[in-house]
Amino acid sequence: MDAHGRGRADDIDPADRRVPDPHRGADELRPDNSGRKSSGPHGRSRTPDRSGGRRTSAASREVPSQRSRRAAERSRGQEPPAGRRTRAPSTSRRKKALLWTGGVMAFVVVAGSAGAYALYQKFDGNLDTVDIGDAGSKNVAGDGPLDILVIGTDKRTGKGNEGYGDKGSEGHADTNILFHVSADRTNATAMSIPRDLMTDIPDCTTKQADGSQKAIPGSRGVRFNVSLGQDGRDPGCTMRTVKEITGLSVDHFMMVDFNAVKTLSTAVGGVKVCVAQAVKDPDSHLDLPAGESTIEGEDALAFVRTRHAFQNQSDLDRIKAQQQFIGSMIRRMKSDDTLTDPGKLYKLADAATKALTVDSGIGSIKKLTSLAQELGAIDTKNITFVTMPVKDNPAEPEPVTVVVEPEKAEQLFATMRSDTSLTEVKKKEQAAKNKQEAVLKGSRAEPADIRVDVLNGGRVAGAAGATVTWLQNEQGVPKSTNKANAPAQIARTTLAYAPDQADQARALADMMGLPATALKQGTADAEGLQATVLTLGADFKGAGIPVAGPAKAPEDIQRASADTAECAK
Repeated sequence: MDAHGRGRADDIDPADRRVPDPHRGADELRPDNSGRKSSGPHGRSRTPDRSGGRRTSAASREVPSQRSRRAAERSRGQEPPAGRRTRAPSTSRRKKALLWTGGVMAFVVVAGSAGAYALYQKFDGNLDTVDIGDAGSKNVAGDGPLDILVIGTDKRTGKGNEGYGDKGSEGHADTNILFHVSADRTNATAMSIPRDLMTDIPDCTTKQADGSQKAIPGSRGVRFNVSLGQDGRDPGCTMRTVKEITGLSVDHFMMVDFNAVKTLSTAVGGVKVCVAQAVKDPDSHLDLPAGESTIEGEDALAFVRTRHAFQNQSDLDRIKAQQQFIGSMIRRMKSDDTLTDPGKLYKLADAATKALTVDSGIGSIKKLTSLAQELGAIDTKNITFVTMPVKDNPAEPEPVTVVVEPEKAEQLFATMRSDTSLTEVKKKEQAAKNKQEAVLKGSRAEPADIRVDVLNGGRVAGAAGATVTWLQNEQGVPKSTNKANAPAQIARTTLAYAPDQADQARALADMMGLPATALKQGTADAEGLQATVLTLGADFKGAGIPVAGPAKAPEDIQRASADTAECAK
């Protein structure tokens, strides 16, 4: 099967099918009562499975380099404390929390009693964390945009899940969504990255269970999904790969395996999906009538895993179906039916935290709650799903993989790097952004009067020196100085200046093609011959190339809103 569905019928992803169970002698690994709840135009109804998504042991659900708190306790001959039964939290005391799960779930909204110590201890003990070193951010969230990589692995853990293909899988990056949240927290772009994207994986260093570090060499011209699991790579390697492709530094990651789809969809009482034609897929065992259905448990997992049930039968079609499922889940989580039901909220919080593996920067309930406060106000209509622009791999006679479509992809990446929204945000929500953009309005200093120190915090070697040469020779800024490398690499170029240097900052912004968000004004006026400070980030491509992205992303890329439901075809 090629990237767009034109191809070999025998190329079936093992993860899309269930194989015979040697203990039962049947091609159905689930108990007969594992059913599903389905309501559609044909009026079909099934009893939901209340046991198919049980929590497995920490050891059975580990991913590469995963360090489990519970496993560590057991290795010392201790058993983790059991969670106490706690009264359902009062809705008057609840706090909204946006908990980010893996690729096929993306995220859920959880409300709970923030002051309930026992609940915090229980949920905190549910989380698994991975130390990814300097691959991400140590801060939960900063003042600027926020990028979170959501990963759904194909690791077959949990009762019955070994039936989905290779039960020996180390857990690759099967489903991937880069969730970019705007600096003003009014909108977000969720970009799906195809697992079969051919790319280069950079060198990365992982932290081992004994505390030592292991250097893993990079690979050229391989599938994106092997950026995790293969050769001992951890999620930090996947984050570095995303940065290599997009120029966006990823702040955090959130990861789950197959179990999350079943347990979370069941915890909320099912998720509504829609298919244009009736689906009966013998590989995933998905069986749905045309139109709208409510699915959970095994059916939910089959829906997000199947690709042979839709249109071109490609991974790109599966991505569209997953985006539909995620958007529906978001709406379900934010519905009054969920937010006013303490019992449902408790089940959801418990299931979500058990499903999650996160980086240490957000590896506690306190940190996740802080993140939730940053993100919880985003309106679903301002969350846009897109797929990275790709094309069939020209190096393959019968393409089964894809490569980045250079022009369109770079436009989209630049749009995200410049923090440009893909949705029309209401004017009142634009107030903060308009205030920031106002700094570009006003007088400009003459080039000869500009003082600027240039530091290189990006990926282009010699960028600071080249920029100073360009400013002096091409732009007439003789008082520009090369300050070599910045203390650390940064994702986005910044220009720091004093209030009385605003005219210099505006002139430099014009020359460099900087967006308003790159300008950082201090609180005190400059002293003496103090210079402005231009720190080049990963978004810097070269002297004379504007840093800011286009006014908007290309119109013909695939996109969908989390606020609307579309039937999968």
